[in-house]
Amino acid sequence: MTSKQRAYLKSLAMTMDPILQIGKSSLTPEFTQSAAEALEARELIKISVLQNCMDDPRQMAQVLAERTGAQVVQVIGKKIVLYKEGKKDKKKIVLP
Repeated sequence: MTSKQRAYLKSLAMTMDPILQIGKSSLTPEFTQSAAEALEARELIKISVLQNCMDDPRQMAQVLAERTGAQVVQVIGKKIVLYKEGKKDKKKIVLP
């Protein structure tokens, strides 16, 4: 992903609300599955890490990206933004 594409995705993510929350149980298989389904449906998702989660958001973003086949767009504080390109016939976001 180029820096221009990353900047474009960051601008889209700014107005989004988080659709998933990571709590004290951290990255469970069920959470990973729901994140994969959300990425398939939306391509770009924002995840909020709750205060009771003691894991590092950057490490969790990397692990989640590896498990779902997505790319980490950004991690700011306790917010994670992931992007996974959709299938060719179902693309929702067109990168510059």
